[in-house]
Amino acid sequence: MRHAPRCQSTAPIVEALGKVAGERDVSRAQIALAWLRRNVVVVAPIIGASKTSHIDDAIASLAIELTDEEAARLEASYTPRHDFQGVSNPAELERILARIGIKSASSQTR
Repeated sequence: MRHAPRCQSTAPIVEALGKVAGERDVSRAQIALAWLRRNVVVVAPIIGASKTSHIDDAIASLAIELTDEEAARLEASYTPRHDFQGVSNPAELERILARIGIKSASSQTR
């Protein structure tokens, strides 16, 4: 398998990405980037673009709008982490927590 996941815990996600990408005849990277854009609380820089094909995938992903069914298939095997690394602005953290339905410690003491 050319795109074998490095970690077994990500294998179901990589498999789901591959299925959706195959159905659309696009790369896994394009589907992954479209999925990131769909989830507005995900803030992740694109790093390690060492080939022009990486940039091509990023640009091509802008034309992909995942259906609700496709997103549900991708999310079915994904367990989100809520560690919020890199969010240093308290107001921004409150906005993110509210959007994903988590009550912050400061809002629980009010």
